[in-house]
Amino acid sequence: VQLQASGGGSVQSGASLRLSCVVSGRTFSGYTIGWFRQTPGKEREFEASIRWSGGTIAYADSVKGRFTISRDIAKNTVYLEMKNLKAEDTALYYCATGYGIILSAQRGAAAYDYWGQGTLVTVSS
Repeated sequence: VQLQASGGGSVQSGASLRLSCVVSGRTFSGYTIGWFRQTPGKEREFEASIRWSGGTIAYADSVKGRFTISRDIAKNTVYLEMKNLKAEDTALYYCATGYGIILSAQRGAAAYDYWGQGTLVTVSS
């Protein structure tokens, strides 16, 4: 299983970015794809997740209304649309996947077995 995250960049506060995560290596039925972010000295923090089959979605409270997760099955890609970015959104963003993750566990990094390399988002105020 491989995940390739992209789309990060340096933007001004209030701007938008769309991150992409291309997944490959197997069929992903039964898998959940999650987006996490990490800043130096802190643990990876859950942002959003989507089940590959059925599309059940979860968001961290801090990003509800600003971030939107979606998937394009034909392109094997999961997106994280981020709007109204703030300086505190600055982080390294990772996508990850795991099989059979129950809904209550989707927010924990430990539930995910495979991780992409991360894409850096920098928001200046």
